Amino acid sequence: MSMTVSEAMHKSVEALSPEASVSALAQSMKSHDIGIVPILDQEKLVGVVTDRDIVLRALANGLDPAKVKARDLMSRNVVSCSPDEPLKKAAKRMAKAQIRRLPVLNDGRLVGMLSMGDVTQAIDDDDDCADLVRAVSDHHA
Repeated sequence: MSMTVSEAMHKSVEALSPEASVSALAQSMKSHDIGIVPILDQEKLVGVVTDRDIVLRALANGLDPAKVKARDLMSRNVVSCSPDEPLKKAAKRMAKAQIRRLPVLNDGRLVGMLSMGDVTQAIDDDDDCADLVRAVSDHHA
């Protein structure tokens, strides 16, 4: 039987609201040692903000961090997976989308987060791990 996402994912996930400040986002990332914060509105995933989003969408564009909210920075078209999905299928989705983290949704509710590190730790076939790392890390031409 193949491993499922629920067996590899992080079940404890820190999420914030669309009204969260840049400071709250950064503090959450620092205190939980994470690079992504899911954004929930009434328990529904509406986006994600990464550390890269803060730098490139706010700071590099000269926006005032005191005035910017999560809703201004978040990626809205979030690729996700389900907890009962085969891990290799989720890994292929990460590779295709060239993303390092997937929110895990069960009936639309956030139940975990799957990272590239989680996948590479869980998959015992070194070729699969190498393929995933290569695919996610490739830069667009």
